[in-house]
Amino acid sequence: MRRKMIPGLLFFSLFSASLLSQQVADTTYNPVILQPEYTKGEGPVVAIDEGHYNFHTADGRYLPFARLLRSDGYVVRGYPGRFKESRLRDVRILVIANALNKINVENWYLPTPSAFTAKEIETVKKWIEKGGSLFLIADHMPMGGAAADLAAAFGFRFTNGFAIDTATRGQAYFYRKDRTMVPCSITNGRNSGETINKVVTFTGQAFESPAEAKTILRFNEQYLLLETDTAWVFDSSTRFTPVNGWSQGAYMKYGEGRLVMFGEAAMFTAQLGGPSQVKMGMNSDFAGENYKLLLNIIHWLDKRIEE
Repeated sequence: MRRKMIPGLLFFSLFSASLLSQQVADTTYNPVILQPEYTKGEGPVVAIDEGHYNFHTADGRYLPFARLLRSDGYVVRGYPGRFKESRLRDVRILVIANALNKINVENWYLPTPSAFTAKEIETVKKWIEKGGSLFLIADHMPMGGAAADLAAAFGFRFTNGFAIDTATRGQAYFYRKDRTMVPCSITNGRNSGETINKVVTFTGQAFESPAEAKTILRFNEQYLLLETDTAWVFDSSTRFTPVNGWSQGAYMKYGEGRLVMFGEAAMFTAQLGGPSQVKMGMNSDFAGENYKLLLNIIHWLDKRIEE
């Protein structure tokens, strides 16, 4: 029997899936950093995972992410293969963006097994305890499911659904003025030039954080988490869960190291989606402060921003 789509979500699902399938990096996006944190090429190493069938990599859809950090002086490189203690020793910050299990590379439906082995998770956990910093970004299904085990190792509960604004069915807006974007070390920055008042995300997941973590982006009562067996298919079997108070961004210290968790990936890159080349991410006209948030996150992970 053909499943019936839920009224009001049909256009949203088709439009979003179409943009997703045709995303490419916007190579023209290049904001100027007036005071780079380091002399070019002399900063610490930021490694971007590319060994787990990642939807976003340093030379692919996360090229604008990598270019922004290089402009700030960081040494950015891809990290191929499995996580090993010996290969993480010279890495200051490990970025994992939308990792996948091999079975979900082409098939975005259940099941969505972990992208990481138990040994890798333990390796990363020990590396952070000794002073490493992890920036884990896992989007909507199937990426949330693929990263759930790694997030759970630190007390975070990632979900495998879609966090939807029931009022607009579009981008999610987080504001300092209504505390959906929480004033904190990362959103305040070190001075008024680094302070952020608004950021925009582009349909990710919602997650629950442990008590010791601090929220950066907090959902309010107008958001729902939609969990389905196939990405972008919303029908009578779709599970709806209120996520008021849940996070789409959070951070905490762990041992000698640091963690930042986010449930949406496009917000930290600059992409062009679909035949019309719709701007999605830091390059969007309404997301002008997103790049500042990315820099603040990296500076906090690098211990350039303290509590």
